[in-house]
Amino acid sequence: MRQVLTRTQQGDTELMKLPNTMTAPGSVRLAKSVLLAGFFILTACSNEADKQTDRSQPVAMDATPEVALGRLIFHDATLSASGLQSCASCHSPLHAHAQPNALAVQLGGPAMDQPGTRAVPSLRYLARTPALSMDEAGTSSGGFNQDGSAATLAEQSERPLLAANEMANITRAAVVEKLRRAPYAAQFITVFGKGSLDDVNGAFNTMALALQQYQLLAPEFAPFDSRYDLYLAGKVQLTVAEARGLNLFNEEAKGNCAACHPSAKGDDGAPPLFTDFTYDSLGVPRNAAIAANVDAAHVDLGLCQSGRGGKFSQAAECGKFKVPTLRNVATRQVFFHNGQFKSLREAVAFYVQRDTHPAKWYPAAAGGRVKKIDDLPLAYHGNVNRDEAPYGLKPGDKPALSDQEIDDLVTFLATLNDGYGIK
Repeated sequence: MRQVLTRTQQGDTELMKLPNTMTAPGSVRLAKSVLLAGFFILTACSNEADKQTDRSQPVAMDATPEVALGRLIFHDATLSASGLQSCASCHSPLHAHAQPNALAVQLGGPAMDQPGTRAVPSLRYLARTPALSMDEAGTSSGGFNQDGSAATLAEQSERPLLAANEMANITRAAVVEKLRRAPYAAQFITVFGKGSLDDVNGAFNTMALALQQYQLLAPEFAPFDSRYDLYLAGKVQLTVAEARGLNLFNEEAKGNCAACHPSAKGDDGAPPLFTDFTYDSLGVPRNAAIAANVDAAHVDLGLCQSGRGGKFSQAAECGKFKVPTLRNVATRQVFFHNGQFKSLREAVAFYVQRDTHPAKWYPAAAGGRVKKIDDLPLAYHGNVNRDEAPYGLKPGDKPALSDQEIDDLVTFLATLNDGYGIK
């Protein structure tokens, strides 16, 4: 085994163990360049709000050779069985590294006709994500993927490359063979050392590391240049409606969004990520547009079936999905893990009116009774969040937010879009 320095989600450096796939000089070069890149990106992020460049496009110079290589891999559709799908196909740079359309799930597979089972999350602002853990109160947080099934960004890259309904490679060897034929294969060997493409597992893990470094260190994944960032820096003022929306976002008895999506700077002055990395069960309605849901027995249970064992697989975690960042949420075309809602206003209204107007969101059961929480087995209904505002009200009660207040909240959320002022 070898060890290389990587940036942690907290911005520090840590050692990652990988198989010995590189010559010693290549390993040393990688460790040194990543360590230097850590200082580079921390400095770059602090100045991003003043820059006026289009971060939907590749930057002129990458922090390290590994980041440059990771960029090429991320955009390489030839690594898929179809030859038509890359990481960037579903995580589009022009759409805040989220899906580029309003489909509930994306299509993949060898013929690009196999539907997925979840909506595609954005890959932005993941660098500070902590490791998956559970505190003494039983609250899970951290990890990657919507169900916490990956421990690192490098590990996260494996599933789409091998999933039958995504890039659809049958084995790691199939991916590495494509990598050996890639136009940047010589560059891969230059960066990672002679023999780095010879061993299948070593080459695959090293490729995953390059993808991880690209997402951790490339400025376009964490520009911190939204209108809200400029507001926090004292460079712009919010409009009256935006300010009302921010107050509603923070107020515990109203939107209470900041309970899971903190909006204030960290104690160290770091910009807010608008997620606390926890998991929550919201009782989102079942989406008939997902092909797998034709089978009534198919249920996506999130964290408890993620493959992470022990306490994370217990019944109390079923139906819980990772709280996403709300940065760029106003650019999204579908919402929640199953893409059930197609507008941000509708998604916010669901939060506010789920308990007060259930008939608006759920189908009717036999006898006309509302079939509430219809995408989760009854045994797990107790996991659904009912304790915090705006939840916990009864049918017919006045919702926590009025229609005008919902509009104001949505107006505020638009201030979280990256690239404010960029032409």
